[in-house]
Amino acid sequence: MLGFAARRMLLLPVTLLGLTLLIFFFMSFLSPYELLSTYVSDPRQLQGNAAQTLIKQYGLDQPFYVKYVRWIDEIIHGKFGWSVTLNEPVSKAIIQRFPATLELAIYSIIPIVLGGIWLGVTSAVHHNKFIDQILRVFALLGYSIPSFVLGLVILFIFYGVLGWLPPGRLGVNFSMIYDSATFHHYTGLVTIDSLLNGRFWMFLDALKHLVAPVMTLSFLSWASLLRITRSSMLEALGQDYVRTARAKGLSERVVINKHARKNALIPATTVAGLMFIGILGGVVITETIFNYPGIGSLMAQASEQLDYATVLGITLIYGLVTVIGNLAVDISYALIDPRVRLR
Repeated sequence: MLGFAARRMLLLPVTLLGLTLLIFFFMSFLSPYELLSTYVSDPRQLQGNAAQTLIKQYGLDQPFYVKYVRWIDEIIHGKFGWSVTLNEPVSKAIIQRFPATLELAIYSIIPIVLGGIWLGVTSAVHHNKFIDQILRVFALLGYSIPSFVLGLVILFIFYGVLGWLPPGRLGVNFSMIYDSATFHHYTGLVTIDSLLNGRFWMFLDALKHLVAPVMTLSFLSWASLLRITRSSMLEALGQDYVRTARAKGLSERVVINKHARKNALIPATTVAGLMFIGILGGVVITETIFNYPGIGSLMAQASEQLDYATVLGITLIYGLVTVIGNLAVDISYALIDPRVRLR
């Protein structure tokens, strides 16, 4: 197990290097003046004739490898440039927005995993029966409905008609309290910080704002997880060890829960981990529809304003999260399936 983890860890720097090279390659298509926004920490630095001086200072008129080395140096020191969208450094903007996306990812992955696996197992156990047909239609709908359509429908019904689930992250009154000096920000997660500050009603308000985007992400993810779990479960139910367990006289419940489902969950666990990484990287459409102030909505706003520094900064962070997340998924896969450790 340690050897498997060590090999994956050794590949991490190489993967990160390739990631930065790819991002910088696309950056090289921008003009030196457009690239300046990814270096400066204050837009006032670009006033007058300072731009040309800064271009020479940062080597933006130099060959590719020179520019790449200087850019890496800036990134290592946490300098991502100036965000025109939020009128503050990109690093500060990402730090402010990332906890919101993390909170959405945490609350989304719980129903996604529990619901998707349960639906997949149920569908496999009742193979070709009425409930299986219904669940397969449900999975087809989940694959077919675009996320922006589902999000708008949920927003229209539960906010526009019923008025139950408002967009945003907090109500107006609670937002004022959250931004005040009397509120202590321990984690950046509103639900956790509300409880730590002893404001239970703010916690309930934050949960209410999370329900609609979580519903959207869960429905779309259930379709994938259902199909994968169903397929894996059907394969497990056809294995010799399952037939042996039944021949020993074990109840069908024990056969399914103790023997078949445990092995069927291996691919489902991997997919669930990748789903979490995807949400953590920022779900642009869902966050934009529900006016949720996370990384995804910031990316959309920055793209509209041609805010190169913010877009590139978020892209780099998302790539970093993806690489590290994939490493964690690989290691967790090895923990679940001992056969992987021998590779």
